[in-house]
Amino acid sequence: RPAYRVVVADSRSPRDGRFLEVLGHYSPLTEPPTVVIDRAKVEAWIKKGAQPSNTVRKLIANVPVPAPK
Repeated sequence: RPAYRVVVADSRSPRDGRFLEVLGHYSPLTEPPTVVIDRAKVEAWIKKGAQPSNTVRKLIANVPVPAPK
């Protein structure tokens, strides 16, 4: 069963190597596919200069923005 973690990693690290933080996960086999991503953490890392991959950018676009409290 494929399941994937969305993580922040240094670009010099190997693909399956060390990461800095887990931002969420993606499970493509559920119906509908499950995407859980912490938008606040994503936005914080992007402000720090992180660049999401094309795949993660597409996943983030499909996650609803939480309503302000």
